Amino acid sequence: MIVELGHFALILAGAIAVVQMVVPFVGAQRGWAGWMAVAEPAAVAQFLFVGFAFAALTWAFVSSDFSLQLVTLNSHTAKPMLYKVTGVWGNHEGSLLLWVLILALFGAAAARFGGNLPPGLKARVLAVQAAVGVAFYGFILFTSNPFLRLEVPPMDGQDLNPLLQDPGLAFHPPFLYLGYVGLSMAFSFAVAALIEGRVDAAWGRWVRPWTLAAWLFLTVGIALGSWWAYYELGWGGFWFWDPVENASFMPWLIAAALLHSAIVVEKREALKAWTILLAILAFGFSLIGTFIVRSGVLTSVHAFANDPERGVFILLILAVFVGGALTLFAARAGALEARGVFSTVSRETGILANNVLLSVACFVVFVGTIWPLVAEMAFGRKLSVGPPFFDAAFTPFMVAIALILPVAAMLPWKRAALGRALAPLRGVLALAVAAGLLAWAVETGRSALGPAGVALGLWVVLGAAADLWGRTGRGPLAGRIARLGRLPRADWGKATAHAGLGVTIFAVAALTAWQVEDIRVAREGERFEVAGYGIELRAVREIEGPNYTATQAEFHVFRGGREVAALFPEKRIYPVARMPTTEAAIDNGLLRDVYLVIGDPQEGGGWAVRTYIKPFANWIWGGAIIMALGGLLSLSDRRYRVAAGARRADPVPVPAE
Repeated sequence: MIVELGHFALILAGAIAVVQMVVPFVGAQRGWAGWMAVAEPAAVAQFLFVGFAFAALTWAFVSSDFSLQLVTLNSHTAKPMLYKVTGVWGNHEGSLLLWVLILALFGAAAARFGGNLPPGLKARVLAVQAAVGVAFYGFILFTSNPFLRLEVPPMDGQDLNPLLQDPGLAFHPPFLYLGYVGLSMAFSFAVAALIEGRVDAAWGRWVRPWTLAAWLFLTVGIALGSWWAYYELGWGGFWFWDPVENASFMPWLIAAALLHSAIVVEKREALKAWTILLAILAFGFSLIGTFIVRSGVLTSVHAFANDPERGVFILLILAVFVGGALTLFAARAGALEARGVFSTVSRETGILANNVLLSVACFVVFVGTIWPLVAEMAFGRKLSVGPPFFDAAFTPFMVAIALILPVAAMLPWKRAALGRALAPLRGVLALAVAAGLLAWAVETGRSALGPAGVALGLWVVLGAAADLWGRTGRGPLAGRIARLGRLPRADWGKATAHAGLGVTIFAVAALTAWQVEDIRVAREGERFEVAGYGIELRAVREIEGPNYTATQAEFHVFRGGREVAALFPEKRIYPVARMPTTEAAIDNGLLRDVYLVIGDPQEGGGWAVRTYIKPFANWIWGGAIIMALGGLLSLSDRRYRVAAGARRADPVPVPAE
């Protein structure tokens, strides 16, 4: 009964979305206040109904209701409760329900917290948001219904993909979806602005919190996915340029560009058309990512890999919304007249350079991701585009961004004297170069990647600190320190996020340049040396888990004659899914990780063992956490809450030509 009520609630939510799409939009076009007022209660009601539908599906998974087809295909009675719950979104149909739930959540949040938005703009924004919802309600109800019953329920289910039975993957998809779907708000604001034919400083302030929230969630989601890949897949890496990884990384790059571009709109009323275009593209890349994950046309270790026919539906949604928005942009961009002018040397130019580099970097990732598909369709050739291409093509753009970031942050608006702006950064530059040279000397002539990463990372981190200190003005040290604590949270957030990027750049370069890998056959009782660590294989045993069996190895790690860790890597077999997984064992440290993987038994005796010594591995995710913290600090600044301090007057629309 609960399942049927959930299905009915989902249908009602779709019907309410249709009302929310049509009535407020017509009201905004005609100036009918009563019709525009329908948007707010409709958005809240839609969220409540789809929330009930999601709760009903969760109940079916928790109670192991195998009369429901989705539960049978993705659950099992022996599965731990955490993975019963996360099984709700560990599949195509359930994750789509999570998608529409988050879409409705953002719409309800805009309705609830957008009180200072002009009524016409608010009605149009919520109508566009509902239109996206209508498309996905149609998709889920007609092609991917999660509430289908089985005529003859089985005694037990087929279990969830074992790779997804992990805490990292339990929380990774919801954060990614909050980012993906959160960009729909920037899209809705952009389309509403195009319909009105007006973008001003107030619009830039309204759109920034939503973009910042989406970027924040994407940052956390990508970091969780990277962390999961690092310890779960047993390959010893944190990023593989997998199509699904790229699917989340592309909208993150565009969202970062949009965040910076919206600042220029707010402060200087310049780059209006460019900012609108970025808002459309950010959500467009989210839809492209959804297509990559669900169509099955690109191979990935953690794609849903459903039939391409349902992928075509997503392509239609992409074509209608992004194609329609771009057409509207072409027709109305002329009305978005930029008022602010700026010189070649100015903060606007620095932000524009940042935007161009981020956008081109995104395009490089996009080309590398879809090129195998294009080559197969157009030329009949099966190609693989892997890390060597991405590392060579993508890295120069990130290096350029790191170089200009501290400089651009220090430049004044409108017009600047480059020498005067760079004066506070001379000491930072000297320290960064000195640190890079020191790293080069210490590493005794190995790859230049490590020293370059040290210099770039320190340049970005110290540059962010110099920017923050420069905002305290002049005067006695005590007074400047006091003013530092009174700076707006947005200033602290910007500096923190930039510093987090610097930490991640350093960590990626250090890990890539200085890690040590050892692959060998080891026997029980044998000790071997890897980069100054003694590794001893004490025993290999068979163990039983709640829903798996495993071969577990016991390793002891020594440093300088002293034991520093005992590690227990495993090779698991999930009998229901008939699928093996590798569980790496990691001794985490501040400056390095010792990473061990047990392989298969060898014919001559012993076991295949992979050992990695990974310097500064945890700094990668530490940098991501710092970036996310910076976003959270900025989001908490009252000046950047939704429509804070914005005008209440409804802007006069420009007549369509």
